[in-house]
Amino acid sequence: MPLTSAAADAFGVVTICLVAILILFGLLCIAYSFYLRSRVCSQGYFQLSYFSGPWIIRITFILFVIWWGVGEIIRLSLLRRKGRVLNALDYKWQETICKGYIVSNLGFAEPCLLLTLVFLLRAPLQKMESGILCRKWNGKTAVYVVLFCLPMFVFQLLVILIGPQLRKDKSGSKRLPHYFTASATHGMQNAASDIALCAFPLLNTILHGVFASVLTVYLFWLGRRILKLVINKGLQKRVYTLIISVSSLLPLRILLLGLSVLSKPEHFLYEALAFSAFLALLCCAGVCVCMLVYYPVADSLALGNLRDLELSRRYADEHSETISLEANQNHLEESGLIGPGRNSDASTKRGSISFRACQRDETPSGPFVELSLFAPGRDASPPGSPPLLGWPMRPPPVDPKAGQGTEFSW
Repeated sequence: MPLTSAAADAFGVVTICLVAILILFGLLCIAYSFYLRSRVCSQGYFQLSYFSGPWIIRITFILFVIWWGVGEIIRLSLLRRKGRVLNALDYKWQETICKGYIVSNLGFAEPCLLLTLVFLLRAPLQKMESGILCRKWNGKTAVYVVLFCLPMFVFQLLVILIGPQLRKDKSGSKRLPHYFTASATHGMQNAASDIALCAFPLLNTILHGVFASVLTVYLFWLGRRILKLVINKGLQKRVYTLIISVSSLLPLRILLLGLSVLSKPEHFLYEALAFSAFLALLCCAGVCVCMLVYYPVADSLALGNLRDLELSRRYADEHSETISLEANQNHLEESGLIGPGRNSDASTKRGSISFRACQRDETPSGPFVELSLFAPGRDASPPGSPPLLGWPMRPPPVDPKAGQGTEFSW
């Protein structure tokens, strides 16, 4: 079934809208990550340093997702039709843009995206000193991602550059079919001009599929290891969601790309398969951004807000205790004004509550616990002072030898 312009435009518009939503969500997560980092550094939330440690790699992961999304928009035939952005370019330049898309997305953006995902999942399994809490972890991880992606980038670039020479070989035994290395094909716009429809070369797709398959298996193994360490049920659900998304959507994308190679770019089936492959990686990237960037940052900010609430509650409790103590002091002072006989010692005592057990022969009124609200460290009342406020005690048992109490009970 030939691809109509209406169907191509519909696929293009939906693709642009989905990529725009993904980019906006990614920018929101980047701002969220910067906000968490600023709170950790400025307000002293050092307990949250472990959760905010990989903030640079999280932002890098989102930037790779945005890079990939922009590349998917450039691939669309919607931009090459009459009156559109890329229609002013001739066929040769449009074909060069399609080659750049293959090298950029299949050779750099997607491999870096998967490698960054691997390092983010490996981070909780590393030691604290050499892992997230290490100041150099973000820089080392970024360098490792680029180094591990470099071979795939070189291979994709070589296939794109050498592919035309392989097709032009005069030896019939070495001649490859067109779809093995072709990154673009002719799509007639009218009798006077044609446009370049981007295609997925089979050799480039095979290289990308092998690389993505190996990383998918490794990600599945990492996910199983993380599940053994997670106790919280909410985190377990997140890890399950991440594992299922990665292990199912990435192989599906590889399969759909392989099937699209077997169909012609000017047919509706090719555009449907290419859009389905785009949708599979879009959903996988969205799930990864949610689970590895948005939710960890939101949880960390929630912990910081709980800490602020706890400090506010403690301050309110201390303030209430201070007010209560002042009220008790005023009450006792008023009582002293009403009863002058009890005001002799209260006017000279300042401090906190203390308890004193008197000996039997010290006062004629018997043993009691003195409630010295405002006199710390004073062990005896002045001679001749009136009886002190207190709670009566049972007389302690008397040691016949010493004649003093050995213990007391309330």
